[in-house]
Amino acid sequence: MRFLLTLLCFTLDLLSCLYVRAHTRPLSQQSSRWPVPYRQVDERPDVDSYCEALYPFCPNGDRDGRIPYMRDTDSISVYRLQAPVWEFKYGDLMGKFHIMHDAIGFSSAETESNYTMEWYELFQLGNCTFPHLRANASAPFWCNQGAACFFEGVDDVHWSRNGTLEKIGVITGDMFNDMAQWVQEDNQTGIYYETWTVRSDPGPNATVWFESFDCSQFVHRTYRKLADLGAKLSSSSPTKYTKVYLYSGEPTYLGNDSTIFGQLSMKDLAADIQKFYYTFRPHQSYVDFAISLVDIYEKVVVHKNFYLYYNSEYWHLPMKPPYMQIVYEEVPLP
Repeated sequence: MRFLLTLLCFTLDLLSCLYVRAHTRPLSQQSSRWPVPYRQVDERPDVDSYCEALYPFCPNGDRDGRIPYMRDTDSISVYRLQAPVWEFKYGDLMGKFHIMHDAIGFSSAETESNYTMEWYELFQLGNCTFPHLRANASAPFWCNQGAACFFEGVDDVHWSRNGTLEKIGVITGDMFNDMAQWVQEDNQTGIYYETWTVRSDPGPNATVWFESFDCSQFVHRTYRKLADLGAKLSSSSPTKYTKVYLYSGEPTYLGNDSTIFGQLSMKDLAADIQKFYYTFRPHQSYVDFAISLVDIYEKVVVHKNFYLYYNSEYWHLPMKPPYMQIVYEEVPLP
């Protein structure tokens, strides 16, 4: 029952956003290092026109992702920003379940201009977590890119009403410009949103199989970059962030689109993956959604199966109790 309640809370957000037989690698090709490293790309590819956002990505930001240049002598205040996901639509509902979105604010002493920087999905969370099943395509179709968004202004009410708006440090204009250069380079190479953190169990000595790559991870990486540049960051309260955990035994590598969906010998596995993701399809009626919740429970809890898509490859997760948790955990500032 706890799993279903957790899944229902998480799926409320996903549905609002959404418009085994194991084929293993030879032993020499199995991942010898956990967690599986997040794969960077050489440059951001074009987005398929099939992918459409319910709400436009970064509507107030620069179209080409440019960040203003600051004078080296400027003094820039840095702010930790956090608010419930989809706060503008649901208010504090997601906050009650600790499903939070993170960002960073900046304020220039010389220009008195304020800025917000965040990293999130181009096509909302649901599309990054589960694929579309298109009638004319054998493989699931993913709209899972994420990107940084930088725009002028900080919505004080949005961040402070149900979340956090806290000054955590001051940097020079020179530090800001170096950080901006790093953000623009990072934005072209770390492009795929990964919702799940997969671990062997909830304990402190658990093995992490896969790390998420989401808004909070971008914030952590930016804080570390600022610290590397010499910034001193501190908070008067615990710095907590949302993590969505799956728990499983050691994952099994299955393959990519061409090796699974392009070979007749893999048709049973391909069909099983399609069937698994069908239960998470968008735009379901209330009745279909209720049926899907039962199907998900049967697949994940009863049969202990989950198919994870990571680095554009599929993995099988042999699920373990408690299967899934949304955890609001502390990650100290660097």
